[in-house]
Amino acid sequence: LAALERQVFDFLGYQWAPILANFLHIIIVILGLFGTIQYRPRYIVVYAIWTAIWVTWNIFIICFYLEVGGLSKDSELLTFNISRHQSWWSENGPGCVRKEASMSGIKGLDSHSYISVIGCALEYRYIEVMHSSFQILIALVGFVYACYVVSVFTEEEDSFDFIGGFDPFPLYHVNEKPTNLLFKQTYLLISPAGFLDMEGTNE
Repeated sequence: LAALERQVFDFLGYQWAPILANFLHIIIVILGLFGTIQYRPRYIVVYAIWTAIWVTWNIFIICFYLEVGGLSKDSELLTFNISRHQSWWSENGPGCVRKEASMSGIKGLDSHSYISVIGCALEYRYIEVMHSSFQILIALVGFVYACYVVSVFTEEEDSFDFIGGFDPFPLYHVNEKPTNLLFKQTYLLISPAGFLDMEGTNE
């Protein structure tokens, strides 16, 4: 649900790199849930590996918006340099007031407007940082849970094999008749008295 919420706001802000990352995250989360329900440890391992990648991606997003290591939140990196769109929260954050001023005084820009945003209670970059921090927290919990589920499934498979998982005919040995009773039935069928008894039964 947190990934879907984030995906919606990234779509509104045309943030193409986060949109692709969120899409992959949602698919692998579904895969992990399917693996848990259907007892498929391999799917859960894939999810656990992805959580490490997902944490790394969100750390990068935090560094991007906090402008760590030469990154700039005003760059077009997250839009693949296709557009100059920024985070949806930059103009629609809590308390933000969006104002447009025409730029008719500048030649060639008569049809454009200058957009200013004032009064924001919280800067948009901090909102994005909180989103990424929450995703990291969920991913760490998911990683621990995935490791626990895989260990439980592995223990169940080992205990099943120990009890009799490698026995090809466990039910046959339980239901088989005693040896002396089988010999007795064979003797009755082979002996003349046995044939007489069978004939009398048939009559």
